[in-house]
Amino acid sequence: MIEIKNLDHLVLTVKDIDKTASFYERVLGMKKEIFGANRVALKFGNQKINLHQLGKEFEPKAIAPRPGSADLCFIIESDLAKA
Repeated sequence: MIEIKNLDHLVLTVKDIDKTASFYERVLGMKKEIFGANRVALKFGNQKINLHQLGKEFEPKAIAPRPGSADLCFIIESDLAKA
């Protein structure tokens, strides 16, 4: 069995990063963070949501990203190859 330590991040594919970030900042009080090559994350507590622009997703990405689609990244304690 794989032991999950924590959630690293959640990725949302969106039509408009600026409008999405503005909503999450204004309504939910999240903090916008720019990282890497002009990538955008929304931070709250120890968690973050990475935003991908539809059609300009970063690798790795979902197989068929659509607006509103999401993927998760877990930090694990186990060796995945041995699972």
